[in-house]
Amino acid sequence: MPAELAQRDSMIPLRDDNPTEIKPVMTIAFLVACVVVFLNQVTLGQQSGQAFVYQYGAIPAVVFGYAELPAELVAVSPYGSLVTSMFLHGGWMHLIGNMLYLWIFGNNIEDVMGHGKFIVFYFLCGIIAALSHAAVDPASTVPMVGASGAISGILGAYLLLYPRAQVLVLIPLGFFSQMLHVPASIVLGLWFVMQVLSGGMSLGTEGGGVAFFAHIGGFLAGVLLIGFFKHPHVKFFNPPHPHARYWD
Repeated sequence: MPAELAQRDSMIPLRDDNPTEIKPVMTIAFLVACVVVFLNQVTLGQQSGQAFVYQYGAIPAVVFGYAELPAELVAVSPYGSLVTSMFLHGGWMHLIGNMLYLWIFGNNIEDVMGHGKFIVFYFLCGIIAALSHAAVDPASTVPMVGASGAISGILGAYLLLYPRAQVLVLIPLGFFSQMLHVPASIVLGLWFVMQVLSGGMSLGTEGGGVAFFAHIGGFLAGVLLIGFFKHPHVKFFNPPHPHARYWD
């Protein structure tokens, strides 16, 4: 079972109140690419689909040179798999959760740095996230797949730039689910705390599951890198947008 870079929360974000000035063409492009790759995955069948994951997923032991793939499964270099793994997903819910976060928060980060820098930022955060996961268990032969290492970097950047932006979230409570407007600092701060706690509890476990340390590494990468990638006039800790829209 692959180690999935998934987004799992007690609060499900639905949209934010943070308008953008440019069309998020690269956010859309990454989203479409992930969907297209996943649709290709599900048409391959179980055996071929599993081989596809091993071909293009990031396997820690292979990345660090502790193991090699069989020749028939080699499709990209070990370091290349750090990039290709970002476009694979382990199931429909894995894909939908990641794409929801990318759509809500990615457009604002692309807006503050431009299309070209956003591409570099996205891949850098994703690569750092994958290496963070691999470093925890470098001998693991479980392939890692998912976009949320890169998306975690977006979340870290968003937290520094727009902590007071309002996010409409769904709080699942069975038949009594509730929608609330919550500051991004709470939504993303709680998300990060949950990754740290879950990562600590996952230490020493074997097999697949959620790659929490990739989330942590990607998030911290976004926090550290956003200052170098954002436009100089964009300030940290921006107040809510004066023309923000609120939904009932």
